Amino acid sequence: MGVCGYLFLPWKCLVVVSLRLLFLVPTGVPVRSGDATFPKAMDNVTVRQGESATLRCTIDNRVTRVAWLNRSTILYAGNDKWCLDPRVVLLSNTQTQYSIEIQNVDVYDEGPYTCSVQTDNHPKTSRVHLIVQVSPKIVEISSDISINEGNNISLTCIATGRPEPTVTWRHISPKAVGFVSEDEYLEIQGITREQSGDYECSASNDVAAPVVRRVKVTVNYPPYISEAKGTGVPVGQKGTLQCEASAVPSAEFQWYKDDRRLVEGKKGVKVENRPFLSKLIFFNVSEHDYGNYTCVASNKLGHTNASLTLFGPGAVSEVNNGTPRRAGCIWLLPLLVFLLLKF
Repeated sequence: MGVCGYLFLPWKCLVVVSLRLLFLVPTGVPVRSGDATFPKAMDNVTVRQGESATLRCTIDNRVTRVAWLNRSTILYAGNDKWCLDPRVVLLSNTQTQYSIEIQNVDVYDEGPYTCSVQTDNHPKTSRVHLIVQVSPKIVEISSDISINEGNNISLTCIATGRPEPTVTWRHISPKAVGFVSEDEYLEIQGITREQSGDYECSASNDVAAPVVRRVKVTVNYPPYISEAKGTGVPVGQKGTLQCEASAVPSAEFQWYKDDRRLVEGKKGVKVENRPFLSKLIFFNVSEHDYGNYTCVASNKLGHTNASLTLFGPGAVSEVNNGTPRRAGCIWLLPLLVFLLLKF
């Protein structure tokens, strides 16, 4: 419905309107632009939703009557306002120009507007088309999602605007390069843990700044122990075994010595857990504490383990991924004795 399309008039007023329309735009006269040097309306007028639109019509002193119409509705006839819409106001009515303004324009105002004039009993018209642009708006977007690694996901981002906005998806990640999708829908087959994080939907149509929304994708996967450190500590000193695991949800840690689980609160031993790290702390190492330990990391998707060793000084020269390696210099002794006897 165009400007003033809601207008209700008594039947007498309808008769007057009909007569005025017939007088200004007689049957058989086509509506066109540039029919003569006048009236000459503007070219198409483009405004953003909420702004004001000015419709100008160039005339001359031969014109005796003028009017602006929206489709079949008279907005202004001369200085007389025929429309009840307060947004429509007369800007000028001179011998050279007849213009009106439509304030706070909305999409239903879009369409053709006609400047009609009467001169020497010859009605003439000129038409201008009002185009209303609308800023992009995201009206529907997927909720944050949590999914197990290897499964498929589909994200949706629906946007409106005039002209129709372009929708793009982008993965917010240091490793992500460029757009992952230039469509309203983003499909990921066999998602990996590296593909977790925020996904940004952007809608743009050059009317206003792009509209941006984000969806958080959480990828669940079983624990993976990335580092397990054994250590050598003298008797009576403080020692720490450290186990680091990556997992979503965060892993729960348990410690074992041989086949016996270590319980929190054991005298002289403390287990300190963080979301991705667990430490087995010995405050006063004894001979009894030396030996092999197992760190077990688990969540609802699975579990994994790693072996570590707590050893005394001189027993081990190097630790590689939690596995001790014995000192290997004893074999040099016979060679030294041989060399001394020879010389």
